[in-house]
Amino acid sequence: MSSKRIMDIEVLRAIAVLGVLFHHLQGSLFNDTVPLLEKIHGWAQPWWGVDLFFAISGFVIARSLIPALQGCETRLEYWHQTRNFWLRRAFRLLPSAWLWLALMLLACVFFNRSGAFGSLYANLQATLAGVLQYANFRFADSFFHYEYGSSFVYWSLSLEEQFYLLFPLLILLCRKHLVWALLALVAVQIFTLRTPLLMVVRTDALALGVLLAMWSARPGHQRWQPTFLRLPWAGSAVLVVVGLLMSFMATDRFTLTSYRIGSIALLSALLVWIASYNRDYLLPAGGLQRLMAWIGSRSYGIYLIHIPAYLLVRELIFRLQAAGLPSPAGHPMVTVIIALGLIVLLSELNYRLIEMPMRNRGADLVARLGASRAAVSSSGATSC
Repeated sequence: MSSKRIMDIEVLRAIAVLGVLFHHLQGSLFNDTVPLLEKIHGWAQPWWGVDLFFAISGFVIARSLIPALQGCETRLEYWHQTRNFWLRRAFRLLPSAWLWLALMLLACVFFNRSGAFGSLYANLQATLAGVLQYANFRFADSFFHYEYGSSFVYWSLSLEEQFYLLFPLLILLCRKHLVWALLALVAVQIFTLRTPLLMVVRTDALALGVLLAMWSARPGHQRWQPTFLRLPWAGSAVLVVVGLLMSFMATDRFTLTSYRIGSIALLSALLVWIASYNRDYLLPAGGLQRLMAWIGSRSYGIYLIHIPAYLLVRELIFRLQAAGLPSPAGHPMVTVIIALGLIVLLSELNYRLIEMPMRNRGADLVARLGASRAAVSSSGATSC
């Protein structure tokens, strides 16, 4: 399966992270109620961006990992492929995640006069949960009970890390029955009432993404291609309609709450299915697509950075007010612009200085391990 970047997938990543950024404006950037945000949240809430991320992750990971693992002829070869996958994921995700955990903890100690970053005790516990990848369970336990800490978004990262750890083992255990195991995983969750614990281990969108990746390798996938979306902006219209529908489902106005997460997972998978054809259905080539692709390529860093950036802006505004200096307090749009500018700057620096260098190091390490293994095999064959 080709690992070439799919532009529509990057567009979906951008939409997912922008939705999360907007959702966290109230409560993270603005501690006081902003009437306009309250009105919008009454009719539309874009926290479903996290579920869209899950569907994308399931699809992107599975389209390369499953063929690689299914092509293994021995257990040792399967282990080497799994080890390489884990190493690439670790170098891709952990350096940035740990860096921003450390920076938030430092901000809590040294730049927290307003209390925006929360208490030191909560942040110490949250940092430990983020490093050890159980943040989702801590988040469920703390839900409306006690302070989580400023790194609360790490719950979804922990869930994805757990998926990356267990998915190769699931492929090994289920073998030819993998499709049925994934379908069962989706079906059980769709019809289950989501408690706080089940909300932070929701894997239906991830499983649907994996199923899409498996289907995309079969001839039937091309036969079901939505060619009608070739009409000018037809795919973009579908994207807007589905996004608005999920935003409405995420509000309290949607009464079928038992089916909320499952329905959002299915709609997220629908968008990933359209994107999987790599035909620019969702957004035609052009300046807007390039902008969204840039956001999508930096979406991981943006996701990590947006909360500390919001809290940093709050702290700066507090200090300006305390010093009697002009501040953007009382001007929400100015505050948003400052926060977004900070996020753009920090995410670009993170991408260039942390993400890409560490990703390349991971790829180099995997290549060296492969070369070393090949050399040992060749040496063994020669001696025989």
